Amino acid sequence: MTAIAFEKWQALGNDYLIVEERVLPFALTPARIARVCDPHLGIGSDGILLLCEPTAEGFVARLRIFNPDGSEAELSGNGAREAVMYLRASGWTDAERFSIQTVAGEIRPHITGPETCTLDMGRARIASADFPSGGDDGAGVLEAGGRTWRFQHVQVGNPQCAIHAPGVDELDALDLPEIGGAIEHHELFPNRTNVSWFGELSPGVIRARIFERGVGETMSSGTGASGAAIAYVLGGGDSPVTVRLDGGELVIDVQEDLHYTLSGWAVPVYRGELAEHFRNELESL
Repeated sequence: MTAIAFEKWQALGNDYLIVEERVLPFALTPARIARVCDPHLGIGSDGILLLCEPTAEGFVARLRIFNPDGSEAELSGNGAREAVMYLRASGWTDAERFSIQTVAGEIRPHITGPETCTLDMGRARIASADFPSGGDDGAGVLEAGGRTWRFQHVQVGNPQCAIHAPGVDELDALDLPEIGGAIEHHELFPNRTNVSWFGELSPGVIRARIFERGVGETMSSGTGASGAAIAYVLGGGDSPVTVRLDGGELVIDVQEDLHYTLSGWAVPVYRGELAEHFRNELESL
């Protein structure tokens, strides 16, 4: 019986399990994903990164990203950096610049150090089918948690609802588990949405808190930080933007046409194999 090997990586406290498709004897169904990500019944993680052979020439790999509730995410900035550093460390490529496929499209990473890389994430959009009632500027208003929230919709490969907080003290006092779910599932967002709250610390530096779709509040999120940074720049803020999250800092460089890059670190935590008992349990699901 072939062992099912995996590695656990983290980036700013956002942790993912990385598995290569070739070692899996079964499909990653929502039930299996939820069990693996469960911190008590499984390994525990913010999701699974599945690395597959590319379906087109010019790519090193195809990356699929799964949330712990079993849903598939289009993109994750932290997860993508973890996958990029894993691909280099495990011998998929020896290049410093290459391309990988994702559901959201091509990502072009540049490895800049032993633990760091910059991702060319392409061009963000502020009008999309993820906010169908929105105008060309992506601005909106909604009611949730007994309050009225003005937000900026940003499509960065996945939908983001970015909300400017008038002060950092108010930002830190927000009950995200109480508010975030109501906004994630709001009727304005037919595909649900990720939510970020941000406030300026100094020109070009913001503090952000993230509520991820299908996950909940996280210590960090690359795409959530990107959504907040882009909303900050659209509101007149300076770029590049240093985004301070509970797990650390990311740097987002936003161009006038909303083309943006994401820079940060990712490191391995441990590698292992699924025990036979747990593997049999997963196959039965």
